[in-house]
Amino acid sequence: MPTTPDLSTAAWRKSSYSNSNGGNCVEVADNLPGLVPVRDSKNPDGPAILFPAGSWVAFIVSLKA
Repeated sequence: MPTTPDLSTAAWRKSSYSNSNGGNCVEVADNLPGLVPVRDSKNPDGPAILFPAGSWVAFIVSLKA
């Protein structure tokens, strides 16, 4: 049975494309080996989507292409 990782120590950072008013923001945590959690910054206590690090890297590379 999969376990939910403890995100209490996650170092969240906002997207560089977020506006200064806090609207339409996503945050990622990149200090968890092998895992990249993504959440809505307007709801920091809400759920996070968890991506394997390799999948996240492939996603970012495809966005930059």
